Amino acid sequence: MLAVRKVRRKLRMGTICSPNPSGTKTSLEVCNADWMASLPPHLHNVPLSHLAIPGSHDSFSYWVDEKSPVGPDQTPAIKRLARISLVKKLMKKWSVTQNLTFREQLDAGIRYFDLRVSSKPGDADQEIYFIHGLFGIRVWDGLMEIDSFLTQHPQEIVFLDFNHFYAMDEAHHQRLILRIQEAFGNKLCSACSVESMTLQTLWEKRCQVLIFYHCPFYKQYPFLWPGKKIPAPWANTTSVHKLILFLETTLSERAPRGSFHVSQAILTPRVKTIARGLVGGLKNTLVHRNLPAILDWVKTQKPGAMGVNIITSDFVDLVDFATTVIELNDLLQEDRALAKC
Repeated sequence: MLAVRKVRRKLRMGTICSPNPSGTKTSLEVCNADWMASLPPHLHNVPLSHLAIPGSHDSFSYWVDEKSPVGPDQTPAIKRLARISLVKKLMKKWSVTQNLTFREQLDAGIRYFDLRVSSKPGDADQEIYFIHGLFGIRVWDGLMEIDSFLTQHPQEIVFLDFNHFYAMDEAHHQRLILRIQEAFGNKLCSACSVESMTLQTLWEKRCQVLIFYHCPFYKQYPFLWPGKKIPAPWANTTSVHKLILFLETTLSERAPRGSFHVSQAILTPRVKTIARGLVGGLKNTLVHRNLPAILDWVKTQKPGAMGVNIITSDFVDLVDFATTVIELNDLLQEDRALAKC
């Protein structure tokens, strides 16, 4: 019966996603562009904090500019070394953690985006950029790409987690928040009880975007959710065994109410890891060989109040990551009588 439900859902989703132009995909995958809309009715009133939701780590880093200055998130030593052009080329190999653009990630089913932002030295117009070692695209361009998808898929909900800010004063924050308002308008969801956030309540309000802002400025705007509402414990390890142990431990300690929960199923390179695999980069040195084992852990999980909620990964297109996470929702039983805002 479970297999039949999966097949029916895939048929409802309809189309086949195109392979990634980078050539990293080994097979065609069912498109998950409308997976939330395709969930069975009994899940429409389940809190989003109980659903299994796929996310991406450093979601914006599919493109970084090796010709730009080194970001303020780097140490003075790295900034000095980066005066050598070859160093920036190597930095790019370790800064990029995704192959897919925002739109491609959304089509694949990713609904949580991990975002780090910064001003750029010498930029007189106070524009804000995504950043991971090197500068990425303008935040405005990324927001517009996401909004375009949401307009075309009005029942899909996204989590935008602004969790690192660099070289930003009050004026920069105000500009970024204004950009968020301009991009999403009435799609923005005001912060309220986490348990009241269900697909049905959001559909009724025509809200599609939850913005998490890990900075005190959230207090000034009703559509900014505090960072504490979406904890994302970080294992900071190169060992799959230690990562899985950490994920299990932090899940067991998850608060039963009041917040979402992010399981960061990612490995983090150390200095010696980078030194040994300098030319190979993050994907070839750490991710390629370890992602299948991480995906095996994902397959054993169950969503719910004390189960997995949001799960993030690097290079989400290398395996059937998003589909695997989405299908965990088949394990949820009917649950009704839930509160609303």
